[in-house]
Amino acid sequence: QVQLVESGGGSVQAGGSLTLSCAASGRTLLTYTMGWFRQAPGKDREFVAAISWSGRYTDYTDSVKGRFTISRDDAKNMVYLQMFSLKPEDTALYYCAAAWSVADTVLVQYDYWGQGTQVAVSS
Repeated sequence: QVQLVESGGGSVQAGGSLTLSCAASGRTLLTYTMGWFRQAPGKDREFVAAISWSGRYTDYTDSVKGRFTISRDDAKNMVYLQMFSLKPEDTALYYCAAAWSVADTVLVQYDYWGQGTQVAVSS
């Protein structure tokens, strides 16, 4: 079992920045692909970003490319999402997710989810 706890959410004005953190416990993340998802009020949960267990491969949804960066620190069992140039449409509950994977890939089905951290961007 992997337990995931997100932090770092908050309220910012458009154009601002936030860094979300995801702390993992229960297992080392060395063989886990990690991802970030978000869910805005009244909308389905959507993929935001993913990073393979080596860190070699990353993937982003088009709307955040160039503004968000996913990274991982396996020594600390942490995953981060740096968010720059935030827009009101980035407002959502952000979730961290983990997927055990033999292959070093971002194409996975996620097994574990955190409870989320809220991000609110005002115009």
